[in-house]
This record gives sequence, structure tokens and C-alpha cells, in this order.
Amino acid sequence: MKSNIIVCFGEILWDLFPDGKKLGGAPFNVASSLKGLNANVQFISRIGNDSLGRELHEKIKIHGISTKYLQIDTVYKTGDVLVSIDSKGSAKYEISKNVAWDFIEALPETIKLVSNSSAFIFGSLIARGKSFEALKSFLRVSKFSVFDLNLRPPFYSKSLLIQLMNQSDMLKFNDDELYQIASIIESSFDSIEKHIEFIAKQTNTDIICVTKGMNGAVLYYKGDWFYNNGYKVEVVDTVGAGDSFLATLVNGLTKNEPLQETIDYACAMGAIVANSPGANPSINKRELKSFIENSLEN
Repeated sequence: MKSNIIVCFGEILWDLFPDGKKLGGAPFNVASSLKGLNANVQFISRIGNDSLGRELHEKIKIHGISTKYLQIDTVYKTGDVLVSIDSKGSAKYEISKNVAWDFIEALPETIKLVSNSSAFIFGSLIARGKSFEALKSFLRVSKFSVFDLNLRPPFYSKSLLIQLMNQSDMLKFNDDELYQIASIIESSFDSIEKHIEFIAKQTNTDIICVTKGMNGAVLYYKGDWFYNNGYKVEVVDTVGAGDSFLATLVNGLTKNEPLQETIDYACAMGAIVANSPGANPSINKRELKSFIENSLEN
């Protein structure tokens, strides 16, 4: 890998909760968590030339993330999502269409950035609009592409998911998404592990991680298996928990940290975020270590 830069590509928007708006968008949530872990992170997205976009711009800077690769759209508005939370803390989303992040361009400087990165992280939602052309350009030059499926119906298709999985070096699902993908590619197995092995073979991907909510996660890494059984917390909302998990996991992988420690830290990060309101609480590695130690004592 040519550098230690991790690039996050995709949507940034306002999550509109019943009690107000919060900064969101899965790729930005990943970038924010990476920044909290002192990773060298860059973020590629697009906002509107409007009051919500200007407010986003300032919020991004407050999070310590560079706005160098944040494009400004003079036609389309800044994105937003209406978020509702059920009694169990799980979120549902109504995502605005034809907004600025649907029109991200692959510019010479962003193509160079991705080609020199140690990891390029993206999700399926960014492929719903014109930004898909930029994604295809970035995937052609990326050295280590991480696909967080993050399925948001109706913004994906079977053919799209298969195409993107085959172009990626690492896949991340939650357990519901795993079973959806297993069905799509006609896996005849029953267990998570057998589904993962089948998906790895069919997509030629040798790094796959599946999160299991309160029950932790499983990591398949080039034929080896790593598990964490989760940490007990009171769930406030699940917004951003999977994104922060992924950030911690990729950060550990790019730094060649021990794989068991990496998945333990990733699960701890997801648990802390689920125990916090909104998607972007600031959490560093020292806090993760303390959380794990306290969990083991209780």
C-alpha cells in the first residue's frame, strides 16, 4: 500500500430526527470515527450551495476533517434524511433524492488521492445517481477497496451488488444483509460461516466481516476466523454504530494491528456509539480500551 491515507467516498447529509437535525451519512460517519482514532482520513463528497450546505461545511471542519475534496453544487440541494427510531432504538430512513451528493465528480485530484490511498471505503447508496460514474473511476485505481453494503431499499439491484462485490477487496455486511446477499447469489448453506465462505469464493473476496448487533461480529480474513460476542449496553439509537465499527476495523487492518484486537476494538466502538445519541460521538482508542477492560470486569 502506497500511503496511510484512508479515503471515504459518498453521501454527507443532515439526519432529521424528531428532536432536531444531526450531521450524518454513512461515509462521513466512517470518516469522523477514523479521525477520532487519529487516522489520516480524507473525505470525498458534494454539498449544495445553500444554508444547510454551509452549515455542513462548518460542522465538518469542527470534526477536524479536511474539506479539500468537498465539492459545492450550484444546482442541487444539500442532502437530508428523515430518521425515525422504533422502541428498540433501530432506525428507519426516508432519503431525499436528486441531491448534491448524487452528483459527485471524479476530478484529477480525487483520482490521484484514491490511487495513493491505503484504503478506499464506499457503500451501495452512492451508486444510485451520477456519482456512480465517479465510483467506477475510483475503483479502477484503488489498491484496497472496502465495500460496506449498507443496503437502503429501493436504491440497489442484484446486478449492482454483484458488480460492486466483485470489484472490492473487502466486504462488510450486517447479519440481515448477509442473508439477503446469500439469497441473491443462491448460497445453499445455513450458517453464517458457510455463507461467508460461499460469498468469498463467488466474489473472489478474501476479507469479509459480518456484524451481529448486540451479539458482536465475525471476521473472515484470508481463510482465518476471528470472533467477538459483543458488549452489553443500553441502546439509545443504532445510527452510525455500524459505520464506527467499520472505521475501527479498517483502521486496525491498514495498520497491521492484531486481528483479534482489531475486531474487539471495532465491536467496542459500535457498542459505545449505539449507547450514544446520533452518529458521531468522538471516541478515541484509549476510551475503547477502557470500555473493554470495564466490560471484562463486570
